[in-house]
Amino acid sequence: MIATPPYLEKGDVIGIVCPSGYMPVEKASECIRVLNEEWGFQTKVGKTLGNQFNYFSGTDEERLNDFQQMLDDDAVKAVLCARGGYGLSRIIDKINFKKFKKQSKWIIGFSDVTVLHSHLYSNYYIASIHAPMAAAFNDAGYISRFVQSLRNALEGKKLRYSCDPHECNKKGEAIGELVGGNLALLAHLIGTDSDVKTRGRILFLEDTGEYLYNIDRMMYQLKRSGKLSKLAGLIIGGFTDNKDTERPFGQTAYEIIYDVVKEYDYPVCFGFPVSHEKENYALKIGVGYKLRVGKSKVNLEE
Repeated sequence: MIATPPYLEKGDVIGIVCPSGYMPVEKASECIRVLNEEWGFQTKVGKTLGNQFNYFSGTDEERLNDFQQMLDDDAVKAVLCARGGYGLSRIIDKINFKKFKKQSKWIIGFSDVTVLHSHLYSNYYIASIHAPMAAAFNDAGYISRFVQSLRNALEGKKLRYSCDPHECNKKGEAIGELVGGNLALLAHLIGTDSDVKTRGRILFLEDTGEYLYNIDRMMYQLKRSGKLSKLAGLIIGGFTDNKDTERPFGQTAYEIIYDVVKEYDYPVCFGFPVSHEKENYALKIGVGYKLRVGKSKVNLEE
């Protein structure tokens, strides 16, 4: 049974950390302002925001200690990862979740944060939120329905989304706990203690900046490891900024994915608004959803 952390109320504290890549403070300043002044929460900023060690927001030890402190702080009710990048795989096995298991809180983010989402769900069956991060608030982005969906998720509102049909869709209905995230990270986690559980679940995938042949390889990695055969349903989000080799691969990202999953009889939705772009709805990992892939519309709702 999935454990759902308490939803937030006005005045609750959101911790802000960078457990992976470096982020300048100024790129998160609008997010901090909105959380405090527009949404009515309080923020506690960790030491890793604005800190830099090569590519990362600090050494492994610094990033681990900063995240651990937020996890264990009784006053902090949610932890927003300010950005993704890369780095959580280096520290995930050293994070102590002992107190967190007894007093869970919402962990928020996407991209590299997929490591945390999968680890929390597969090991502790604790829900988390795959959602826009700090940079999405900039340039009035916080007024978009995508960033506002994070607020709705944090306040406990039922999430209901729809999108237009796609020519690659496979119609049908599915009910199951929602898992997934970044394709590269999910493939990376196979065989580890953070490996994603997919049997009977609705899986969603998105990615950015990948070579087309690598998308093909990662999809076959999921397939060969049994991650795709027993799904309740599959949601394919944005695959953006794809790269090709000098000799073209010969298929788009969606065509690649379609060929890998076409033999299965569960519903599949392409083009759902979850991505590295602005179109990125908040999704609660581990929570039960109903997916309906119809002729004229796709619906996903708690």
